[in-house]
Amino acid sequence: MAQRICVTGASGLAGRAVVRDLREHGYDVAATDIAVSEADRFEGMLRADLTDYGQAFEALRGADAVVHLANIPAPGLATPAVTFNENMTMNFNVFQAAASLGLSRVVWASSETTLGLPFDVPPRYAPVDEDHYPLPTTTYALSKVATETIAGHFAEWSGIPFVALRFSNIMSPEDYQEFPLFWADARLRNWNLWGYIDERDVALSGRLALEAPREAVAGHPAFIIAAADTVMNRPSAELLAEVFPGVKLTREVGESGTLLAIDRARQVLGFEPRHSWRDHVPADAAR
Repeated sequence: MAQRICVTGASGLAGRAVVRDLREHGYDVAATDIAVSEADRFEGMLRADLTDYGQAFEALRGADAVVHLANIPAPGLATPAVTFNENMTMNFNVFQAAASLGLSRVVWASSETTLGLPFDVPPRYAPVDEDHYPLPTTTYALSKVATETIAGHFAEWSGIPFVALRFSNIMSPEDYQEFPLFWADARLRNWNLWGYIDERDVALSGRLALEAPREAVAGHPAFIIAAADTVMNRPSAELLAEVFPGVKLTREVGESGTLLAIDRARQVLGFEPRHSWRDHVPADAAR
């Protein structure tokens, strides 16, 4: 029988990509979200409010593992208190239900914001890696930092791997047509060191986190998940020197290499981003 994976936040940008990818790779997917259209219901998506523990428990019942993506996905979409309280409640309920039901693995969406975004205060070094954590600057980021702490304790209590994926700014191919608008002013996108991640690579990282050997992800590891390049058509070292002149590169990053280090995800999960805006937009489109 196919392994059954519950995907929360399944009607969102990342959620739809994860559901599609898992099904294409033979998984039985139990999709759930609080925002469910008529078409979603027809395809079997369960409407569940994960701030209610009973609904979270029922959503995960019968699953072997969960990819937990449901949260208020960014600062500024709700008041700071609502963002923190709802995210924390959803995350705790899903984690508690997963532990109570004895799921084999929890893969969940943390965030690049835990690393210090937006970089109003320059990063200490670049590429920014997992050791730059934790530097929350909003209650959204604080909800992710606090949840990573909670995940660590659940992993210790239950023996279940809790894998945090610190996603960069998630993009769909349709978004790439807007990238040339950034290129004239490096400061328009310096807030996350010009990072992004294609929704299809989000899905890839989620599946790899599910499939990684248990010993490789034992405990509560966290991984930065970003594209291999930046959103800009200029050299990465040049961008850093212009906008953050006091920040040193700790190693070579290549002509357009990401300044959000994905080395750990590459080494442990076998994650190699497959998609770039350069496949959709000419690098001289703004000239």
